[in-house]
Amino acid sequence: MIPIYENYRSPWLDEELDMLREAARRFFAREFKPHNERWLAQGEIDRDAWNKAGEAGLLCAEMPERYGGAGGDYRHETVVMEEFLRLGLTGFGYQVHSSIVAPYILHYGNEAQRQQWLPLMATGDMVGAIAMTEPHTGSDLQNVRTTAVRDGDDYIINGAKTYITNGQHADLVIVVAKTDPSQGAKGISLIVVETDTPGFQRGRNLKKMGLKAADTSEMAFADCRVPATNRLGDEEGKGFIQLMQQLPQERLNIAQAGVVAMERAIEVTLDFVKERQAFGQRVLDFQNSKFKLAECKTLSLVARTFVDQCLVRHLQGDLDAATASMAKYWCTDRQCEVIDECVQLHGGAGYMDEYEISRMYADARVQKIYGGTNEIMKELISRTL
Repeated sequence: MIPIYENYRSPWLDEELDMLREAARRFFAREFKPHNERWLAQGEIDRDAWNKAGEAGLLCAEMPERYGGAGGDYRHETVVMEEFLRLGLTGFGYQVHSSIVAPYILHYGNEAQRQQWLPLMATGDMVGAIAMTEPHTGSDLQNVRTTAVRDGDDYIINGAKTYITNGQHADLVIVVAKTDPSQGAKGISLIVVETDTPGFQRGRNLKKMGLKAADTSEMAFADCRVPATNRLGDEEGKGFIQLMQQLPQERLNIAQAGVVAMERAIEVTLDFVKERQAFGQRVLDFQNSKFKLAECKTLSLVARTFVDQCLVRHLQGDLDAATASMAKYWCTDRQCEVIDECVQLHGGAGYMDEYEISRMYADARVQKIYGGTNEIMKELISRTL
């Protein structure tokens, strides 16, 4: 692939991270890429792919070594994510598993919970998911209807969730539930459910516009009894606060994925227009082609520098919710814009599924929806005006 930036290097990179990037690139090219077409057709990656990634030390990169992780930080998570996305491996639900679920357990779980679940997540023996969205709530987490009623030393969970990433492979699910429905947001708790628990029902693998190899599922809980010790946090009713504290990292992660997709789209389009002829000349030689790609390159570099700045702030512990929301909405909007231009430069080929840019177009659309819709991001930003 043709490098699209000549003189820019992310300021957070170092030699160790360069080595991790090279190792991750080789691993995913060797172990995942050859299977991607089959995974797209079957609607999910192979279950043992998680164990292979765990054996390679690529899961839970920012988890401490005492819990089986690699002992890195969010930069290490970023490098791993970037490498499989650059190969078009959009079915691997790594971000949810390693960058969302594991941090919830690390930050809000007690020592016994960390020891119980994190080492298994690091090896891939347990795949993690988080169940926020419900059929009737969407982004409105304060009004979830799933309940967790205390019964002695247990919670009895009832409710339904949908659009759950890693839903078919998940071995543990962090469930957003109302432990006190009368308290609104203050009545929400996060409870870990292992999927072999009676009363847990794994629904169908949903068919989607894009991300065809990513298993995305419905889930139901019918008198699902779990120990009260599975609640994250020392007290009931802290779940909404925990969600708000972790959402900046989730939204930064989505923004970063959008930037990688922009860069990849420009690379594959450059390869295409350098080779294709139209009206007796290369497609790249048309002024419109050059100008459109110049615009796309500029947008992607602006987005790259923005998310890099956000990453540095996140490492320092001061990435605020509004800035993370800016990154999420702006970068995913630009992702869709850039990929649309790249499809156009492919001509009719851009509409054919056999070309990567066509799949990228379909994959991009959900980026403006999950993690909080971009309209919600603007609402959160507007509160700081």
